[in-house]
Amino acid sequence: MRTLLILTKQPPLAAAIQAVLDQTKYQIVAKENIWEAESLLSRGAIDASLIDVDLTDVRAVRLIEEMKNCAPNCPILIFTGAKNSEWEEDAYLLGVAHILTKPVRSKLLNTLLDRCFRDIEQKTPIAEPPSLPAPMQKKHEPDQVRGLEALRDFSGILAHSLDSDALLKEFLLLLREILGVNRAVIFLRKPGELMGGQDDRWLRSSCAIGLEQTFLEHFALSLTTGIGNHLRRSGRILKVDSPETLASREILKEFQLLGAQVAIPILDRESLIGIAVFDERLTGDPYANEELALIFHMLEEVGLAIRNSWLHDELSSNHAMVADILSHLGSGCVVVAASLEILHVNNSAKKFFLSQKAGKNEIEFSDLPQDLGSKVFAVMKTGLPIPSFKYQFSDLPDLFYQVTILPFRTQSTGSAQAALLLIEDVTEMEKNQRLEVEASNLRLVKSMAEHLAHEIGNSLVPVSTHQQLLAEKYDDPEFRASFSDALASGVKRISRLANQMIFLARDKSEFVDKIRISELIVEALREAHLYHTGKIVSPNFKTSEEPWTVAGDYKALKHAFSEVMLNALQANPKDPNVSVRITEDTSKGEGFMLLNVEVRDTGTGFSPETAEKAQEPFYSTRNVGLGLGLTVTRKIIENHHGKVEITPTLKGQPGMVRISLPLTN
Repeated sequence: MRTLLILTKQPPLAAAIQAVLDQTKYQIVAKENIWEAESLLSRGAIDASLIDVDLTDVRAVRLIEEMKNCAPNCPILIFTGAKNSEWEEDAYLLGVAHILTKPVRSKLLNTLLDRCFRDIEQKTPIAEPPSLPAPMQKKHEPDQVRGLEALRDFSGILAHSLDSDALLKEFLLLLREILGVNRAVIFLRKPGELMGGQDDRWLRSSCAIGLEQTFLEHFALSLTTGIGNHLRRSGRILKVDSPETLASREILKEFQLLGAQVAIPILDRESLIGIAVFDERLTGDPYANEELALIFHMLEEVGLAIRNSWLHDELSSNHAMVADILSHLGSGCVVVAASLEILHVNNSAKKFFLSQKAGKNEIEFSDLPQDLGSKVFAVMKTGLPIPSFKYQFSDLPDLFYQVTILPFRTQSTGSAQAALLLIEDVTEMEKNQRLEVEASNLRLVKSMAEHLAHEIGNSLVPVSTHQQLLAEKYDDPEFRASFSDALASGVKRISRLANQMIFLARDKSEFVDKIRISELIVEALREAHLYHTGKIVSPNFKTSEEPWTVAGDYKALKHAFSEVMLNALQANPKDPNVSVRITEDTSKGEGFMLLNVEVRDTGTGFSPETAEKAQEPFYSTRNVGLGLGLTVTRKIIENHHGKVEITPTLKGQPGMVRISLPLTN
């Protein structure tokens, strides 16, 4: 992993360079001036510098000279928007590797960087690590051993800590006190990487002693190269003089930059969550293998503690987020614990429950109305939610509320650990619904008045015409016969209309008659013929072979079937025919046997639109009539606990209406 320094006062340029470089190969540090990066340059933490400067005056040359003074061996690439040949020549003489003109070109920049680093690797041999004194073979003093054992015992309780920063700081201070650690730094992965979030493959400094914080702010270990990659794959302690270190330029360079001698993985018994890097003791003595093994086990306990603190922080963050969401809701929210303690209440709920309690700011369970409190208690005991319901406070009769009560429970328990009470002011919604119902009723009344006026007017036209000629032609027998027919027709139409209104106004029917269905159908067809001027037909079933009976209002059921029969007769006025099929059906009843009566005609059937709307008030495909026949039929049949079904038919097939009624024993 290479670290690139970008010196620019234009953030878009730094962003453009970062966008075209491979994030797994390069770490970008952007600064506005050289003094902000001085500590990184002096330590050799920068592998190459990219400087944004115009080569038009001496200021550019001075900047290059300052860069060379801080980091003589660091390659420099210049990005310029304007240049002068003389200043360009001076830049190359000062050691600038390449001069590039804006804008940033991806392929060219990556190629030049690869070439720079390849040349450096060929010229620079791998540096030997500083020689370390041989470990002392003498037995450790009893006090030191006891100190390590005490530290190990202490690490066993670290899993209970919820403050990872304080925990790590205390841990490093104890190491310094007991072992005499000179420098130490702990690098951690981001919590989100191990909690299902996006993995950026970096470990950044979380806590350190003996190292400059300004340097650590721009230094990170990578899980893809160097120390981080090695410890992620091996999970073992890595020393500066180990064969693995000597074979890797990246690992050796990171040890040198940190001034460290050993790197120890921090595991949580599942994965690598961090790395601890230590220098030698204050006395210059190395660590014995037994000491490093103890530190490894202690860091494992630290890893578990860190993961626990991350989980705690995540839970706290989620809790705060949910509380914030609830506080901004317009609905009142109250969370009640199983002990009936109020865990959370938002401002809206306080307005609902404390509006009549001046001076009180906190809600207690006793502040809930008794009926709501009992429902919350029932939800807590059963673990089952209560469907939303309308509610009115006794002291606020003009206001309407929608209440929902939901349980919070775990899978292992049936009862709830808490309950959520949601209450929403729906007064305006309720008023709007009532206004809409009233408006709908007014529209229905208007439509009914228009249709009634039209139907009654059509019925009275012949009567009115004859009435005007009555004095003049009364002595004419043919006129009197015509007048009688017109009067009878008008009376029949108005009488049928009156019956329809009566049956529509009824909310229930009297079940006083035991009706034989075959006789009812014959009578209904006879009544239908009173309003049909075509030829008279009979139903094509034998009445003597049909024993079924139903209970109900004979007059109402006869009218319901007569409307269906009349509809069948009018479906084909030139050649009307009515076919009736009666069957028993035990599969669709609710504890009783159903009787299905299917009435078929010889017309063109029902289209999907007609089948859907046929039972709606005032719907008709003919120019005469009010369009209430099947609406009245449905109302009567539903009052008898039955139903009417109209299904669409294929083109050319006759229509069919099915009426289902419960049979009597």
